[in-house]
Amino acid sequence: MAACSLFQASPCSLNPKSKSLHQNPRNHRHYLSIRSCTSSPPSSDASITNHSSSKSTSPKHHRRPADENIREEARRHHTSDNNHGFSAKYVPFNADPSSTESYSLDEIVYRSSSGGLLDVQHDMEALKKFDGEYWKSLFDSRIGKTTWPYGSGVWSKKEWVLPEIDSDHIVSAFEGNSNLFWAERYGKQMLGMNDLWVKHCGISHTGSFKDLGMTVLVSQVNRLRKLNRPVVGVGCASTGDTSAALSAYCAAAGIPAIVFLPANRISIAQLVQPIANGAFVLSLDTDFDGCMQLIREVTAELPIYLANSLNSLRLEGQKTAAIEILQQFDWEVPDWVIVPGGNLGNIYAFYKGFQMCKELGLVDRLPRLVCAQAANANPLYLHYKSGWGEFKPVKANSTFASAIQIGDPVSIDRAVFALRNSNGIVEEATEEELMDAMSQADLTGMFICPHTGVALSALIKLRNSGIIGPTDRTVVVSTAHGLKFTQSKIDYHSKEIPDMACRFANPPTNVKADFGSVMDVLKKYLLSKNH
Repeated sequence: MAACSLFQASPCSLNPKSKSLHQNPRNHRHYLSIRSCTSSPPSSDASITNHSSSKSTSPKHHRRPADENIREEARRHHTSDNNHGFSAKYVPFNADPSSTESYSLDEIVYRSSSGGLLDVQHDMEALKKFDGEYWKSLFDSRIGKTTWPYGSGVWSKKEWVLPEIDSDHIVSAFEGNSNLFWAERYGKQMLGMNDLWVKHCGISHTGSFKDLGMTVLVSQVNRLRKLNRPVVGVGCASTGDTSAALSAYCAAAGIPAIVFLPANRISIAQLVQPIANGAFVLSLDTDFDGCMQLIREVTAELPIYLANSLNSLRLEGQKTAAIEILQQFDWEVPDWVIVPGGNLGNIYAFYKGFQMCKELGLVDRLPRLVCAQAANANPLYLHYKSGWGEFKPVKANSTFASAIQIGDPVSIDRAVFALRNSNGIVEEATEEELMDAMSQADLTGMFICPHTGVALSALIKLRNSGIIGPTDRTVVVSTAHGLKFTQSKIDYHSKEIPDMACRFANPPTNVKADFGSVMDVLKKYLLSKNH
């Protein structure tokens, strides 16, 4: 992650549209703060303070009173959470510009009047009152802090996420701010690339990127309940990670969570998370698509808030991972971003994050997006190969990338929009390809999930075909932690997967517990490494 810097205070006024700030994006952290006499920051952020390079003039920072917590401290400092009038609302996704249909975020609505998807639309004109350099400095100034709620990678972008929610209603585990690491050995030795990066969104509170969206959704539910709206709980269908994130955040807020899981189709690690967090778990004899159909029917009849990615609130949190990538590259745009795709909300979320940064002047272009699917659950890939002809759902077959085992994705229209507007590509990976890619990456020091193996497989194919060049800056999004999928790794390294060669298996060597036997196998091993 790009390091956090403190910003020096300017003795003069800075207009929010001023272009005098850091012209070189690589050196932007060495310039002046966004503090202005003519226009205060978009949020009364206690973490943005005047700093001087002189020790003698540095302000004194006092620890909050011992009987005060960080939420109370934030309440004391922030007289208004939204004194610039930023706002957001639901509108029909990709609606005609003449459409006037819209809904308050405080309404419980998941579809437009025509039955289509909804999108969260921000008041861009209000946000544009502050230029790109202003937003960069504001977001960068919050990194690494514990100030409520800005210690979260999601809520550090609060003005672009849920600008109208009171910080008192936010439910956060300080998610986000996930590692973007240079995959040096894998890139160089396997692909001949020197600028390959992995955005490890699985380094999060519950071990997957789903936390980014769930903090937003559960925070809004918490707000609705504080407003005495009829919401008795939150429900989701899940192949594992969504249920873990929902259960954790609902537990933190004291809100009942209801989870529909396909029986015997998720890992034990994924199943135990919602159970441990106290969710009411229904194990159903169907697949994810069947669970999704049932939860939609149930939430239409009972006052249970739907938490699946059909709900566009979650995408507002997930888009912050794209903004984080730009921050971590000092606001330089990578050439490619590769995202595993199942229900397909995430690829649109990344597009939306990058597009907001472009529209608000933080960057001047978008990266090309790649959506990677498992060949056993590849409706988007087939749609792409048909030249975006008529979309046809498929029956998803079993895949080690269980979280993307989805044949009828809810966000298909969002994904197509994102890919067409970013000159994007869709690729697929067979079971053997994704498991080999995962295992090969692990052997270079990573420990990734099968879904990241799908993304790496797509990268391998695009690199081998010459579409991705050796010097292209490429980011692979890792969506979950490898510890959630240890059984698949055990099966691979034990060579117990039927009809799979498991070329990179590394099983333990059984040896007698005596010095001579140990020396013999060690000498053989070391000799093999010297050739």
